[in-house]
Amino acid sequence: MNDLPGGIKLPIEVTEIMAMLPHRYPFLLIDRVIEFEPNKRVLAIKNVTVNEPCFTGHFPGHPVMPGVLVIEAMAQASGILTQLSNGFERHDNQLYYLVRVDKARFTRTVVPGDQLKLDVTQKRLIRRMGLYECRALVGDQEVASAEILCAAPESNT
Repeated sequence: MNDLPGGIKLPIEVTEIMAMLPHRYPFLLIDRVIEFEPNKRVLAIKNVTVNEPCFTGHFPGHPVMPGVLVIEAMAQASGILTQLSNGFERHDNQLYYLVRVDKARFTRTVVPGDQLKLDVTQKRLIRRMGLYECRALVGDQEVASAEILCAAPESNT
């Protein structure tokens, strides 16, 4: 196990992830963090199961994880990278929002039983905004990629 700032060890499990992100079921899309380099990169895992609510209607008899949820999972992994890089000091009223998605590409469907690896690299962090290069993989095959911009509003009240 690798030691991180604040005594956190890899892998980071869902209970610690819940302390870093405000998302909850059914929208918490990160199950584990397995690699981390401060201010550089994170590798997180999303286990895709048929029990998730999106599969009821997307699509009956042929379940496919919606691309917007793959993007959301990459954005949440970006948030984990920021939180861990900041020494895991979450401010309860500090929220970061997904404000822009560029260069999104989907190259293969994600289905129940897949383990989605979310590989996020921080490109730039300026004031209250972070720009991230994100890749989603199943095994070693890239299934989606995007450039994501997240930002905190001036006042989170």
